Amino acid sequence: MTAAPLRVGLIGYGLAGSVFHAPLIAATEGLTLDTVATSDPDRRRQARAEFPDVRLAAAPEELFDRADELDLVVIASPNKTHVPLATAALLAGLPVVVDKPVAGTAAEARDLAALADERGLLLSVFQNRRWDNDFLTLGKLLADGALGDAWRFESRFERWRPRPKGGWRESGDPAEIGGLLYDLGSHVVDQALVLFGPVTEVYAETDVRRPGAETDDDTFIALTHANGVRSHLYVSATTAQLGPRFRVLGSRAGYVKYGLDPQEAALREGGRPGTTGDWGVEDEVLWGRVGSGESPVSGGGTPVPTLPGDYPAYYAAVARALTGAGPNPVTALEAAAALDVLEAARKSARDKVTVTL
Repeated sequence: MTAAPLRVGLIGYGLAGSVFHAPLIAATEGLTLDTVATSDPDRRRQARAEFPDVRLAAAPEELFDRADELDLVVIASPNKTHVPLATAALLAGLPVVVDKPVAGTAAEARDLAALADERGLLLSVFQNRRWDNDFLTLGKLLADGALGDAWRFESRFERWRPRPKGGWRESGDPAEIGGLLYDLGSHVVDQALVLFGPVTEVYAETDVRRPGAETDDDTFIALTHANGVRSHLYVSATTAQLGPRFRVLGSRAGYVKYGLDPQEAALREGGRPGTTGDWGVEDEVLWGRVGSGESPVSGGGTPVPTLPGDYPAYYAAVARALTGAGPNPVTALEAAAALDVLEAARKSARDKVTVTL
């Protein structure tokens, strides 16, 4: 007999909940989207329209009160709620997935990890960009030795948004945990740590460029890894001309890749994993190039097929972890290590110093 699917309660149905988590949960074999909790009546109606069989709740507490009817809670609410909601879910006996950043500080992340261990429950962090097409491709190139010894890693997550959009993500209130350092910075730092390991030194520059902006919208982070690799990470909403997503220089060759993984755009447009055979597949014109001594802009190097992006792999791994068939795909302690770097970057930018970890 086939085991019944694991029942998932989703807290929050804004961008993260509706665009990322709900579709990916629904597309994962072994999981079913049981309940969506949101206080916004319009978002409850949206959830029902998109998932007619889903149950609805007006507050997270409704999920915790019937914890015996759920197998997992996913927290996709604003950043400042991550720690209190994850704590409440774990105390209710529920395994938890938390969107990034899991917390505002590394200490809070480690406290959550300790609580999960104490309760014997899964606590996983949604670092979906470990399954970006370019990141998967770069990981394979490094593992295959195509670049030789990696020396320098440049990673850019840049946008052109000359006017602030407002909302908690761009709030200047520290309690909101907004700004690009903790938003896009959570992605680029996590990727750098996964690829090149622990960091010994952090230097950062953060600026508030746009009129009316309240928090950082143009940030640069330089990392020195324990193995000698240097990572230069850029996150910005003020980039009028976008640079390469990745530029990686090694002892044998370099890899340059432009363009973003297509999965977020597909999800925003209503695309769903599993409905087509080309999920996460990128057009050949966007393939990166590997070469030495030439510019990819002028045709130098050899095009490298980009591996398909695979966000569904995250929740498939969560399902295996919940049934004891595999490891936690992203632990809270891994997220805490990234928060160590982000906190050091904030201190470096504020005090104009290089921070040693």
